[in-house]
Amino acid sequence: MQRFRSILAVLTEDSLHEVALARAVHLAKLNGAALTLVDVIDAAPGELGRLLSALQGRRGTEIEEDVIAYHRDRLTRLADTARAEGVEVTEAVLQGSAFVEVIRMVLREGHDIVIKGATAAAHGKGVLKGPDMHLLRKCPCPVWMLKGPGDGVFDTILATVDPEPHGDEARDKLDRLVLDLATSLAERDNATCHVAHAWRLQEEYALRHGRYTSKYQGEVDRMVEREKEAAKTRLNALLANYPQVKRVHVHMLKGLPGDAIAEFAETHKPDLIVMGTVGRTGISGFIMGNTAETILHRVDCAVIAVKPEGFVSPVTLEATS
Repeated sequence: MQRFRSILAVLTEDSLHEVALARAVHLAKLNGAALTLVDVIDAAPGELGRLLSALQGRRGTEIEEDVIAYHRDRLTRLADTARAEGVEVTEAVLQGSAFVEVIRMVLREGHDIVIKGATAAAHGKGVLKGPDMHLLRKCPCPVWMLKGPGDGVFDTILATVDPEPHGDEARDKLDRLVLDLATSLAERDNATCHVAHAWRLQEEYALRHGRYTSKYQGEVDRMVEREKEAAKTRLNALLANYPQVKRVHVHMLKGLPGDAIAEFAETHKPDLIVMGTVGRTGISGFIMGNTAETILHRVDCAVIAVKPEGFVSPVTLEATS
């Protein structure tokens, strides 16, 4: 069972911080984990003082100190609600680019998961803006992004996997990380865990629309069926170690992965999607795969983005020149 020891909750004022705090406290209580709450001032240390130094009557440094004090007081009030529920809490006000400073804190302190509410919008839901996407793409640990006021309660969790036909060890490890996390959360929240795998015969469209292939549609049908059975066999092999996932909750989706999974989520409305971000590993500057990008932008529910083993964040502890 996946167990979290150190949780980092990002509670910036422009985000859905209340739902993020509620979920972070709940997860910390279930796991007996330490919880760190952070707020971020979007200015490097000293920058506010420099910009405000021209104001009359007060020095810029004093105004910057007032701004920092405001954020500290706000964070303390939020932390007190967590302490009232018996959670061990520490607080930190960071200064600089939000996603960069949060990732640096993960690198320094080794947090197991980051929880954040998406940027708050006028309609009450959260939207994924630039800093949210940077965090999802570049944070080395799983990032749980909440997108709605009701995202603190989960009845249905959807794990998306993509077992490779050629025995890709890195891909297999990522699928297992996704399943470990999804099934653990489902057990702890008494939720139902669904698993989805998108498959297709890449050449099907070309075969069905070629001038000389129209009379071979029966053979194309058989090729598609063989591809489906092969995909099903790979998925069943992956799920052999997850008996808690009921067969009725396993879904074979035909089509491009990003579109097929997003359409499934739009129809079945899971409360949470746990997915891997596929791309190159071991290289600073990892780029999130198209499937993950498509899902993130199309679904309205909360998402946990899990990085593959060997992921190297392009964000480092020290600023690069």
